[in-house]
Amino acid sequence: MDVDVARGRHEWIEPGAFEVAPGVHRIPLPMPGDGLRAVNVYALEDGDGLALVDAGWALPEAREALESALGLLGRGIGDVRRFLVTHLHRDHYTLAVRLRAETGATIALGAGERPSLEALLDGTADRQLGKLERAGADELAAMVRDALVGDGGGPEQDYEQPDEWLPDGAEVRVGTRTLRVLETPGHTRGHVVFVDAANGLLFAGDHVLPHITPSIGLEAARTPLPLGDYLSSLRLVGELPDLRLLPAHGPVTGSAHARVAELLDHHERRLDQTEAAVLAGAATGFETASALGWTRRERAFAELDEFNRILAVGETLAHLDVLVERGRLHRSTSDGVDRYRQA
Repeated sequence: MDVDVARGRHEWIEPGAFEVAPGVHRIPLPMPGDGLRAVNVYALEDGDGLALVDAGWALPEAREALESALGLLGRGIGDVRRFLVTHLHRDHYTLAVRLRAETGATIALGAGERPSLEALLDGTADRQLGKLERAGADELAAMVRDALVGDGGGPEQDYEQPDEWLPDGAEVRVGTRTLRVLETPGHTRGHVVFVDAANGLLFAGDHVLPHITPSIGLEAARTPLPLGDYLSSLRLVGELPDLRLLPAHGPVTGSAHARVAELLDHHERRLDQTEAAVLAGAATGFETASALGWTRRERAFAELDEFNRILAVGETLAHLDVLVERGRLHRSTSDGVDRYRQA
C-alpha cells in the first residue's frame, strides 16, 4: 500500500489504492479518451464496509480497475455500501448506478442536481442547443442535434434517481468521521463538496482541481449565471480552514486555499480577456470564443475538437454574462442571438 503524496502532472493516473489519511484511500479510475485521463474516487472505511466519494464512469475497464484497487485493500465490490457523489457528470455518477444494481449499495447526491437529473431522465437534456444557438454557434448546434437524433433522443440509460438527496449543511456519518455537505454550485448547479474538518480533508470533486479549471455550466438545466455561482462558491471554500485538497482529477495537494486563490485570479484575467475581445470587435459568444486562446497552450479555437469547442462556447458565454452583470458589457438580442458591446 503506497502513501499518497503530491505527484507530477500525470503520475496521479497510475492505478492502485493510495492512502490519503487513516481509513481513506484514493483510487484513480480510467476514462475514455486522452483528456482528463482518470477520475479519483475515494474509499472510506465505513463500519464493516466502505463508502466511496464519487464512483467513476460506467465502463468495464473502470469497474475492473476499482475491483483490482479494492483487492489491494483486502476488499471487494460487495464491500461498498454507499456512494457519496459530488455531482451528476457521467465520470462521477454512472458507475454508482451500475454497481447499485449489482450490489444494492445506495447513492446520495446533492439536492441541487435534481433539475438536471430530471432533464436527463425525461429526454429534454438537449437544452445545450439553446445555449449554442444563443451564442450564434449554429454549426455546433446542428452537430449536437444530429448526435441526439442518432442516439434516439431518449432518456440517458446510465442515469437513475439517487436513494438520497443531500441538502446543504447535512452531516453524513462515515465510520468514525463526519462529512459536512457544502453546496458549491458552478461546475454544475448542484455540485457539493464533502468537508471532513476534524481530519483536515476536503473531498472537492471538480470544484477545485489542482492543474486545470473545471468547465462551467455544462449541464442539462443551466442556471442563469453559472460563473457567478462558481466564483461565490470558490470564495466560500476560501473561508473554510485550509484543508488538504482531495480532487477528482489530479494529485492530492496540501492546500485548498492556495488553489482557490489561483482559480479566482484566473477567472478575473479571463474576464479581462473576454471583454477585450468584444471591444476589439467580437459580437457574439461564438465570435468571442473564436478570438480567445484555449488550454494552457493558448490553442486557437479552430484547433479544438467538437466537444471542446462546445465547452469553449459555454465558458465564453459564462464570462460574458458576468461582464454584463458587472456592468462592463451590454447585451442585446436579435434573431435569437445575443450580441455584446461596450457598456
